[in-house]
Amino acid sequence: MLLSSPHFDHILHALQQFELTPWKMVGFAGTLLFTSRWFVQLYYTRKYKRVVMPLAFWWLSVCGSVLLLAYFTLGKNDSVGIISNFFPVFVSVYNLIVHLRHRRHSLTDDATA
Repeated sequence: MLLSSPHFDHILHALQQFELTPWKMVGFAGTLLFTSRWFVQLYYTRKYKRVVMPLAFWWLSVCGSVLLLAYFTLGKNDSVGIISNFFPVFVSVYNLIVHLRHRRHSLTDDATA
């Protein structure tokens, strides 16, 4: 029976020992932001019926990556988490800058036309 399995007992024990610390809240917030970017991307892709990477996707990527990097660096000191979140921060910031530059150039081109 599932309720008396050793795996279930292990899960119950882990849940009883769970402690929500401020750093875990930072980590959960980062995970929520980083994950939510895919729902934003899915929404815009369905809306425009083509693959779209909206500005919100990059903002959620940057904010989520920064929070996760802070959590793994300062809150947990976990080298695997640091390495896995270090590169996405730079890629997301780069793509955000490119997106904003493109939009600014499009606006200035429209204003001069």
